[in-house]
Amino acid sequence: MTDDARELADDVQELAEAQRQHWQNTYTTHPGMYGEKPSSPAVHAALVFRAAGAKDVLELGAGHGRDSLYFAREGFTAQATDFRPVGLKQLRRAAQEQGVAARLSTVVHDVRDPLSLPDASVDAAFAHMLLCMALSTKDVQALAAEVRRVLRPGGTLVYTVRHTGDAHYGAGTAHGDDIYEHGGFAVHFFPRHLVDSLADGWTLNQVHAFEEGDLPRRLWGVTQSLPQ
Repeated sequence: MTDDARELADDVQELAEAQRQHWQNTYTTHPGMYGEKPSSPAVHAALVFRAAGAKDVLELGAGHGRDSLYFAREGFTAQATDFRPVGLKQLRRAAQEQGVAARLSTVVHDVRDPLSLPDASVDAAFAHMLLCMALSTKDVQALAAEVRRVLRPGGTLVYTVRHTGDAHYGAGTAHGDDIYEHGGFAVHFFPRHLVDSLADGWTLNQVHAFEEGDLPRRLWGVTQSLPQ
């Protein structure tokens, strides 16, 4: 590894740790900050998963779990993972209140680590704006490989990411690897070639451009599936 590459890796690692604490504090201070309604990508994903015959869904970066709760209410068995225990605690409480606790489980997990799931054990995976957090390209590629490992043949991945056409791309503090920190939040803005590379060996079913929020944030919604 070159000195520049080592410096970049150390910076991204330090940034990721800072972001972990930032998000933990944010969810503690503002429980349920995104509301109770599911995100529009989760509603779309549920339709895709049902059409594919999926029964169980893994959500990566669930936060306080509005989307995992939606999947459970829609009849899927959902496993929610996040590196923030406080959000998952809120999720378990909400699952009890909504009567879906039997269809929903939670696991504290850092996506830079391997998933604690057997090979080919999940029908579908979902991640809304997780891959574009403070993760290096190498981290993102490793995560995509882990998702591929745990999905069954024909399994489907739906994810969303902010891209390099976003208004905040290039703004704030640059951390390299298309990662910029603005207002305390670090984002890895995806170029299109990164989306294509993550679909290598998959069928890339859809890359849909959409906007979300007041800025608005500009995202891609990506749907890809494994061969049967």
